[in-house]
Amino acid sequence: MGTDTLGTAAADEAAERRREQRGWYFYDWACSVYSTSVLTVFLGPYLTEIAKTAADADGYVHPLGIPVSAGSFFAYAVSVSVILSVFVMPLAGAAADRTGRKKPLLAVAAYLGAAATAGMFFLDGDRYLLGGFLLIVANSSLAVSTVLYNSYLPQIAPPEERDAVSSRGWAFGYAAGALVLVANLVLFLAHDSFGVSEATAVRICLASAGLWWGAFTLVPLKRLRDRRTPPSEAGAPARGGWGQLVETVRDMRRHPHTLAFLLAYLVYNDGVQTVISQASVYGSEELGLEQSTLIVAVLLVQVLAVAGALAMGRLARTYGAKRTILGSLVAWTGTIGAGYFLPAGAPAWFFVLAAGIGLVLGGSQALSRSLFSHLVPRGKEAEYFSAYEMSDRGMSWLGPMIFGLTYQLTGSYRDAILSLVAFFVLGFVLLARVPVRRAVEDAGNPVPDRI
Repeated sequence: MGTDTLGTAAADEAAERRREQRGWYFYDWACSVYSTSVLTVFLGPYLTEIAKTAADADGYVHPLGIPVSAGSFFAYAVSVSVILSVFVMPLAGAAADRTGRKKPLLAVAAYLGAAATAGMFFLDGDRYLLGGFLLIVANSSLAVSTVLYNSYLPQIAPPEERDAVSSRGWAFGYAAGALVLVANLVLFLAHDSFGVSEATAVRICLASAGLWWGAFTLVPLKRLRDRRTPPSEAGAPARGGWGQLVETVRDMRRHPHTLAFLLAYLVYNDGVQTVISQASVYGSEELGLEQSTLIVAVLLVQVLAVAGALAMGRLARTYGAKRTILGSLVAWTGTIGAGYFLPAGAPAWFFVLAAGIGLVLGGSQALSRSLFSHLVPRGKEAEYFSAYEMSDRGMSWLGPMIFGLTYQLTGSYRDAILSLVAFFVLGFVLLARVPVRRAVEDAGNPVPDRI
């Protein structure tokens, strides 16, 4: 009788865990459309054109009186959004850990970002400042919401499930990105048939990403549940963004291997995020490719990223997450290095580059997230994931800044993309030196058979 009761309880717990996991996947499904349609495909080239319309005779715009090359404005706006996130993410993560109320904070961040994205429908003429402002709000909100979303992973998946669960989340996100991009491609290519201009079609694609983000966020908000923080751990006064970050890093000093992994991830993921945000600008401005070509290329990335995320999740079960990530960094280095030599006006070679990126993009991100979840002390998930998210999006300001500066100084996006190779090479070296098994033990977590 007792055995039957325990078995039933275990089955109920497993069923509830799977239900939460399925709900968790849907936030990737909701927000990844912003990353794909807005940040990767449409906003970079479109905002660059708006900035060029507003530029003076020398090709400069002057936000807040600062002279900025119109071709660099988008990259700089991404950097500003990332720096702003530094002040907000640690505060949100610490508040979530102290109160245990992640869902209300997730809702606020998600719907603020979704509203800013929907507001991009009103970008036209020379409204480059409005575009920069909405980009900063949306990008910062995405970063904060992702901190809270990622921090659920250690709570909804035991150690042996995390690589698979994280990989499925990324696969959900890339599948959503591909689905919406198909609709975007139809609207963009047939905009005359729908009775709208090309610019209006782009604005509709931008705004629809915000509506999608807001609608599907309802699923994780319904299915995920908050874990209440014990009174002894709650009630501490909240610090400012930098103050909380300092406290988190001080705590990480007691887990130096976790900090070492975070440093490696900060470096190589800066390169990943810069590729995501600047690839369309490189394709349109340097290679002279049509917007329709860029959409098809990013669609190819999305489709292959689904397969890549799932395949690399399986490889991790055999070779361990660390070795699989290291292999992906080698592939990143070769792929981005080859991007420097792409001939202008040759879509076929750009598609080959997109295929290479797609095969490693989802897997390297998914496995980095699941690997880090093993290195987080229990009860500090959101706080540590706020530091992780700053490595993911929040500290990824250096790559876009270098990209923008290189273009401003040389007038060549080829030189800019070549500089990104250094991020992957250095990231490989730093990650190779991290003893991840010891790091898991030092964090007080059970060590999986393959790590």
